[in-house]
Amino acid sequence: MKTFDPPDPNFETRVRRSFARQQVMETIGARLTQVAPGAVEIELPFRRDLTQQHGFLHAGILTTIVDSACGYAALSLMPKGSAVLTVEYKINLLSPAEGERMVARGRVAKAGRTLTVCAGDVFAVTAGQKKLVATMLATMIALPDRDDLSD
Repeated sequence: MKTFDPPDPNFETRVRRSFARQQVMETIGARLTQVAPGAVEIELPFRRDLTQQHGFLHAGILTTIVDSACGYAALSLMPKGSAVLTVEYKINLLSPAEGERMVARGRVAKAGRTLTVCAGDVFAVTAGQKKLVATMLATMIALPDRDDLSD
């Protein structure tokens, strides 16, 4: 994996503070488990109330966690005072999402001043075994952070 030198030495604190403000993550029960320069991991325990009619985790929920993982991976490489928004994404749903938990990993493929391209994967985990269930390619845009809470 490519290594990055983040312009903000406090990138992890900034990413974690932003994630804590994201109400949808609290609503679905997702948590931020890893933050590194250009890479973020989000975990979501399987919940029946987030499934579709066949009992699999809904594609919208999978997309939500991997989009956030990609967005925060991009934010980790942006300067202090920056925010990130998704410009576009493409997701491939590879297998029904069932398991004890889902793990979404976002990583930066190409960091730019304005646009950052990210890739993400979602794994279903059961009894320690991981199965790839979705993959995403996303473009993020850097904007000024109107809610900057950094020190």
